[in-house]
Amino acid sequence: MATSSSTQETFDNSDTRHDEMHRTIEAWIQDLVDEVDDAVSSEQFTEWLDVHSRFHDYSHRNTLLIKLQCPEATRVAGYRTWQNEFDRHVKEGETAIWIWAPIIAKQCPDCGNSPSYHERSDCEYDETPPGSWEKGLVGFRPAPVFDISQTDGEPLPDLETEARGQTDELIPALLEAADALEVDVEVVPPQDWSHGNAKGICEYRPQEQPRVAVRDRENDADLAVTLVHEYAHALLHSVDDEAERSKRELEAEAVGYIVGRYFELDTSGSAFYLAAWEGDEPETILDRLERISSTAQEIIDVVDGVMADE
Repeated sequence: MATSSSTQETFDNSDTRHDEMHRTIEAWIQDLVDEVDDAVSSEQFTEWLDVHSRFHDYSHRNTLLIKLQCPEATRVAGYRTWQNEFDRHVKEGETAIWIWAPIIAKQCPDCGNSPSYHERSDCEYDETPPGSWEKGLVGFRPAPVFDISQTDGEPLPDLETEARGQTDELIPALLEAADALEVDVEVVPPQDWSHGNAKGICEYRPQEQPRVAVRDRENDADLAVTLVHEYAHALLHSVDDEAERSKRELEAEAVGYIVGRYFELDTSGSAFYLAAWEGDEPETILDRLERISSTAQEIIDVVDGVMADE
């Protein structure tokens, strides 16, 4: 995958700064599109996608059941599935997460019951012998699953999405910039973080400024880009935003990529982040260029201003 340039653009000439920055951002967005294309075709992404596709997409009801029993759950599967599919085993003493599993069996074309229930029902359908009935959903049964955190064994392939580089005074400047951007911000210690594996969140509040919260971590570069990502949500999106979530994430991550790159961070991991979002071609980034560009410029100008005053 291509690596973001570490050469910082200065845009010192105030008369031409806006146009120069816009042209540079256009070029960087094209770089990001190319990097996403490279990421999608990479062996690392193919391996990750293969494993990712083996996990079930659970119904809303089961997703709720999982979150109620294990709020931190990220990847769940049955006991044997962990063993046979992923070469992992459930740790001794772990408590199962119970969901509703579908019962698939032959069913009557008329009443929908399985042969055994059909015999005891009032249905008089006899046009097709039970042995020829097609299979379908006849009910649900409780089934135990376990989260990956409850298992040991071979690691699952992961995507390297974290930003890298030296942040110097960038984190304090980003936090101070929140006032000018009209965003409330908080860096939350890991032990107090209550949003699972999310790196950050943006809450939209009626008659109040959006609230951004990010999980603290050792990698300051990644923390900085996460702050920018959530700022972008606060500036671009709202509780009434009708855009698909994938498009909102595309915009926010592209802003993070640009702002991080401007401040000399390696943000090439954004390509894997965007590749993992299904449903949009990389070229969609170009369709939303103006929104991405103006938001990135706003954040850069504010943070540059804070740094200049220090």
